[in-house]
Amino acid sequence: MALARGRADARVPPAARAALRALVLWIPWLPVAVATLAFAAGLSIPPRWRYAPLVVSVVAFGMPHGAVDWAALPRAATGRLAPRWLAVVGVVYLLAGGVYAVAWFRAPLVAAAAFLALTWFHWGQGEIHPLREVLDADHLDARWRRALTVAVRGALPMGVPLLAFPERYRAVLGSFVAPFGGSVPAWPFAADGRLALGATLAALTLATLAVGYRAAANRRPWAVDAGETALLWTYFFVVPPVFAVGLYFCCWHAPRHVARVLALDERSVDALEGGRLAPTLGRFAREAALPTLVALAGCGALWWAAPAPEPTLAGATGVYLVAIAVLTLPHVVVVTWLDRIAGYW
Repeated sequence: MALARGRADARVPPAARAALRALVLWIPWLPVAVATLAFAAGLSIPPRWRYAPLVVSVVAFGMPHGAVDWAALPRAATGRLAPRWLAVVGVVYLLAGGVYAVAWFRAPLVAAAAFLALTWFHWGQGEIHPLREVLDADHLDARWRRALTVAVRGALPMGVPLLAFPERYRAVLGSFVAPFGGSVPAWPFAADGRLALGATLAALTLATLAVGYRAAANRRPWAVDAGETALLWTYFFVVPPVFAVGLYFCCWHAPRHVARVLALDERSVDALEGGRLAPTLGRFAREAALPTLVALAGCGALWWAAPAPEPTLAGATGVYLVAIAVLTLPHVVVVTWLDRIAGYW
């Protein structure tokens, strides 16, 4: 039975779950594991190539993964593309995205800090659906344990690079705020603060895994959760931040969200139950194409409107990430709405 035909908080049907494992497991695991081993062994790449995953993310899952919000929320709420819900998504993007765009021009450093906090939450919340619905992780059945997992999983891409690469982290933040006249102070990157952050994140990680272990009736999904957490800790500690975050964005976070979106579409689930992933990805690509082009036009408009854009690869990437930030706020509103419909919160 397709998910769209049943309750919105039902598990992904087992037959469809098997096909989705490519998006939820293999596409995320392989590149992250290979990059971890390569950089741990001493691989070094030219600075320009560190931006390659972010460039690829424009078309490969990254930006397109949120471009189907217009279809995802109506399908989750009603099982179809109801006009009223299409309008709701449009209003959310117009209001939330518009207000946040203004914030980048008026208070760029505050907007950048808000983006880090927002991404921490969002990349954490993006792990709940694959763990619960595809892997059937019963240790996440309690709301408070889901909240701990969100905090830990979001901390890995946002917090761990700060521990290992403070100067590069600061430089990336600088590329966000410089086109809008802002600068990044040095004090958040001091050694004492990073030591305290590292100890806190390590303790939170161990505590979250421990309570999950005690709660798990089926330890296999918990073991996957623990293994992924250990892999991501290592990955973000050894891989340069720009490359690490870009690869994670388009090979880990985005494919997992795409899997969730596919499970909301009755036609896609029917294909997945037959083991056919490619047609569902083609349908996703068609639905994402026009909104992605509109978002790219928005990137160009943001570059044109920025007071001091830097005509370099780093500068262009900074403006691209600000555009991603502007789109992230309404996207998080939509995904949180999906979470509410699914009964996560």
